Order: sequence, then C-alpha cells, then structure tokens
Amino acid sequence: MRSILVLIFCVGVTMAADWPHQRGPQLDGNVPSDGTLLATLPEEPRVLWRAPATDGYAAPIISNGRVIFGDLQKRKETFHALDLANGKPIWHHELDKPHKDGFGTGPRCAPVTDGKVVIMQSCMGELHCVDAKTGDLIWKKNYQTDFKAPYFGEKGTAVGGSRHGYNASPCIDSHHVITLASGPGAAVVCLDKQTGDVVWQSQDDQAAYSPPIVATVGGVKQVLCFTVEGVMGLDRKDGKVLWRVPMSTDYGRHVIAPIVYKDLVIVGSHQVGLIATRVINEDGKVRIEEAWKRPTDEGGPNISSPVKIGDHLYMLISETVVCLDAKTGKQSWAQEGLINTGDRRAFAAFIGIGDKIMMLTDMGELILFKADPSAYSEVSRAQVCGKNWCHPAYADGKIVVRDAKKLTCVDLTPNN
Repeated sequence: MRSILVLIFCVGVTMAADWPHQRGPQLDGNVPSDGTLLATLPEEPRVLWRAPATDGYAAPIISNGRVIFGDLQKRKETFHALDLANGKPIWHHELDKPHKDGFGTGPRCAPVTDGKVVIMQSCMGELHCVDAKTGDLIWKKNYQTDFKAPYFGEKGTAVGGSRHGYNASPCIDSHHVITLASGPGAAVVCLDKQTGDVVWQSQDDQAAYSPPIVATVGGVKQVLCFTVEGVMGLDRKDGKVLWRVPMSTDYGRHVIAPIVYKDLVIVGSHQVGLIATRVINEDGKVRIEEAWKRPTDEGGPNISSPVKIGDHLYMLISETVVCLDAKTGKQSWAQEGLINTGDRRAFAAFIGIGDKIMMLTDMGELILFKADPSAYSEVSRAQVCGKNWCHPAYADGKIVVRDAKKLTCVDLTPNN
C-alpha cells in the first residue's frame, strides 16, 4: 500500500508501542515496522499479571502504558483502565445496561483511543467519549434517541446491530470520530471528537459488525463501511456516497474489517464468499468494477478478519487457515487441524509481525507461522489462555489476552 493508494487509518497520534484499536495502530492487524518483532515464541511465556474479567467479548486495547477493556459489573457494561506493567486498576467507567442473547451478555465492542480520549460503544448504542487519563465523561450520544436507530435484540427478523448489538468499533480520524449509528439518514455519522457535535451523517444502512475505516483508494479519501446491506465508500469530507456493492447475508452477519490492497477493497462472509472491488478514479469521478470473487461454495470468512502481508491474505475459512493471493483471490495453500471448534463458531485472531503471523486460536493457543505464500510453515506455539472469542492486544513484546474469566498479560520476548 503505497503512493496515492496508501491506506490512511483512522487513528490519532499514538506511541509506537500502542495497540489503540482492536486491529492495531494501523487498523489492519499488523504490527508497525518499528514495533517489537518476534523470531519465535518462548516455550513457557512469562505471565506478568492476571486480572479478573466477567462477561463480554470486548477486545482489550493498549495505550500509554494502560490496558483498556470492558466487562459486566453490577449489571452494567463497564470499561476499565489497568496499568500495563502490573494490572492494577486506574479507572472504570459505567457505560450502559447489558444486551443479552444466545451468545451471552456483556460488552462486545472494543474501545478505541488516540491516547487523549477513549471512545466506547455499548451493544445497545450508547456512545461515550471519556478522558483517557481519568475516565471522566466528555460527551455522549445514543443511537436510538439521537439517530432513531433500531434495536430489537435477538427477535424475529432483526439483523445486524439491532439483533446482536452495535459491535462495530468506531474509528478516530484526526479531529473526528466516525461511527455506524445505524439510523435513517445516519447510517454513518462523523462527530467532532472534542464536542460530539455532528459534522455530517449519511445513508440509511443498518450497522453490521465490521468496523469503518478511512482509506485513500483510487486517489480519493473515503470511509469504507461493510454494513448489513453491503460494502460502500463515502467521501471523507461530507459523507456523500461514492460507490456501493450490495451483499446479503442471513441476519446481516457481516463481520470482517474491509481489507485494502492497492486499488481493491476486499470483504466477504460465510454466505457470499469473498469479493474484491476495484475502485477507479477517472478525472475525479469514481467508478467500480468487480476484480475477483471467491465463490460461495469455496467458502468465505465468518467472524475472523484476515491479515494482509505483501500480496497475500492469511485468514480463517470455516475451520481452515488459508493463504490467498490478494490480486486474484486464488488459494495458495490451506492448513487444517489448527482450529477444531465447529465451522459456524470457529474463531482465530491474526496479527502480522514482520514476515510472520501470530494467530490466537479460540482455544487460547498462540501459533507463530511464516508469512510464506508457498506453504504453511509453523515456527512455534504456546498456550496463553483458556477458551476465548476475543482479539488480543500486542505491544512491545507483550500480549494481553482475554478468556471467559480473566485478562492475562504475557511477555513473549525471549526468556533470559
């Protein structure tokens, strides 16, 4: 991703050792080039601390030497800041009453930060901006009351966020917060980061579970959103729709974050396969064309986002880890036996670390393998937590993982 096609991720100024979003500082699942790279995993990773964590799937983030995560406390979605060095509590902030369905209860949306503020979003659409140092409330919005967003819970034909909660993490881009509010004419809302005032709002889509990102594709800076209705690009300045590709999945289960490869935007689901859309700028006018499509009968991603390294995607299809050519969608290799929890609920989190990929399985095992498109080549593996369904946070050789009972900080640097 270079030149005018560089992905401009929606983050503020953060430290090199931060992991300020579920997908990392670049929102693509990759550790920056100046981050701590790993040659291998220690046979017995050193646990630095453990802290209790109750219900929820909200991924932890790391910022300015603090871990921020959410769980359920006294029947409230509550977010906490802990000291990264020792796990001691610094502040907590009550957000909202809980959403509950067949997958459990507790917060599911990872917080985001630029180091100065933290943005947290509840399953029922309560959005808070708090001071990163103190946890004090700065401003708040509510999708149901402020933007007329639907919320039904796990009932009838409810889809996307209205069914399983508003779990698509917002993003911070410069002075703005961009979020999927899901209301009529306010599917995507751009808010002033300091005040919460609406800068612009656009479209009628219902939010799915995929986070919005900001990217420059085809020379046009845009907000990429994978909603219940499909994938679209909005003009970053005013929210005007630039292009759209309709897609439909039962109950609006569109989860993976949009992947940008040169002039392609890649999204997909277990029911539509994987689709790459080419964005073309002709004298300031944007048009699109289908670049390639992985057929549904070959499988698509469900709840695990891919990571892109070089010209290839590494991802989970059903229970199989695969490598695909980002240019063509052709499969380079497939490795079975790493995930064994059932194809509809199988989960793995991928983190790109230089020329390697670190994968956290849903059974709590870290597996380090080479980012090699010619074959699956495992380097090492280590058990770091129990059964989980949650992205880890990685910074400065430390990984913070969450399972059903606790948050664990593990040192992955070589043991002396």
